[in-house]
Amino acid sequence: MEILIGKYLHDAFIRPFGGDVLVVILIYTFFRIFLKTNNKQLALGVLIFSFVIEFLQKANYVTWFGWENNKIMSTILGTSFSVYDLLAYFVGYLICLCFKD
Repeated sequence: MEILIGKYLHDAFIRPFGGDVLVVILIYTFFRIFLKTNNKQLALGVLIFSFVIEFLQKANYVTWFGWENNKIMSTILGTSFSVYDLLAYFVGYLICLCFKD
């Protein structure tokens, strides 16, 4: 779903904000399958990971791997830094906190 949003949806809200909220929730739920840990700790870990990836986008890290011309990898990894993305990740984090242990 994330790839479809990134590739085909070019609106003013869902793609730039909703997709980023959703990616935090998806990463969180994926790791909940395998890890027996406190949900608050896991949610915080996913938030930190998301922030790190966003700041790496500011450093144009996709070019480090030579994937700047690969549309799929560029879409998955992201290519531009945005403070609004950090806000979206935080909203996703808050939603993850609503899940019970």
